Amino acid sequence: MKLNSKIHGIIDYAVVLFLFISPKLFNLPSVTALVTYIIAVVHFTLTILTDFELGIIKVIPLKIHGWIELIVSIALVGLAFLLGGMEGDLARNFYLAFAAAVFITYLLTDYKGAKAS
Repeated sequence: MKLNSKIHGIIDYAVVLFLFISPKLFNLPSVTALVTYIIAVVHFTLTILTDFELGIIKVIPLKIHGWIELIVSIALVGLAFLLGGMEGDLARNFYLAFAAAVFITYLLTDYKGAKAS
């Protein structure tokens, strides 16, 4: 079963909220917290600019959104080890889990069946 674009949009907004609350919720170290807030803003921007039901400005095709998420999921693994080396296991494990979640969402989404409202 593939996630449709509307469900993917709901997940995207939930991820943005999760990222904004994570630094306090998990007591993330300072650099990891700052990076998390920055990624939340970037992810929010990507989501509102995506051409799907829950996009607001609709300039980025959903297929491109998917490719960006794939690339980001891979980059997050490197970031996990970079932050982990600087700030410890919590930072590393947070970003490894986040990378896995982004990758799984990428795998489960139907990026071809999207139609903007």
